[in-house]
Amino acid sequence: MSLLEISGLRGGYVAADEIVKGADLSVAAGEIVALIGPNGAGKSTLLKLVAGLLRPSGGSVRFKERDIAGWAAPDISRAGLSFVPQERNVFGTMSVAENLEMGGYIDGAHAKKRMAELYQHFPMLADKRRAAARTLSGGQRQILAMAVALMNAPDLLLLDEPTAGLSPRAAEELFGTILALNKSGVAILMVEQNALEALSVSARAYVLVQGRPEREGPAAELANDPTVRDLFLGGKAAPMLRPSNEGTGDVI
Repeated sequence: MSLLEISGLRGGYVAADEIVKGADLSVAAGEIVALIGPNGAGKSTLLKLVAGLLRPSGGSVRFKERDIAGWAAPDISRAGLSFVPQERNVFGTMSVAENLEMGGYIDGAHAKKRMAELYQHFPMLADKRRAAARTLSGGQRQILAMAVALMNAPDLLLLDEPTAGLSPRAAEELFGTILALNKSGVAILMVEQNALEALSVSARAYVLVQGRPEREGPAAELANDPTVRDLFLGGKAAPMLRPSNEGTGDVI
């Protein structure tokens, strides 16, 4: 049974301009699913429609067997779905600890316990808990952004371009963190321009083109699909993929 089931989803930033045009997509419990596609395909918009930051104009978004389409973002977060945007995903002038406290406001009764768990599993955050978020490196800020989203113990994490602007080494380390999160039981739906690496850590993937999934299937198969290779990999065959269940250790 799917944890998330999207059917016929439509919507955009204004009612007269639908960017997502009838998308169907699913994520199973404990699964990593990649959403790849050319710039302007509607990938980030789709995540915002699911997370409640934009209101769908049509279709359904079933999460844990409830249709959450049109719900307010805080209510969706309380239901167990957290979203990490690409930009402005931490409060730069606030400390690491204060950012985590902000992430835990919905479930304040468990915030202190949750922070202690995250400090244990992300020692870097514990070491820098008093440092302003703006002083962290790009990779460290992304880890903080994901930790903020994890403060509500979500069942599903939506990641929008998590490696954008990172060095290749930082991106590789972040993908390792994503694998570890998944190994601990968090399902992940990830939008990522680094298509080859996204496919290498995912179980399944969708190729979104002009607001609709044009291809879907096991990530390994899509990585070797000639059309996908031409679009993202310059026609080169994909290297051996890392299984999506090989994390670097439990994270939460």
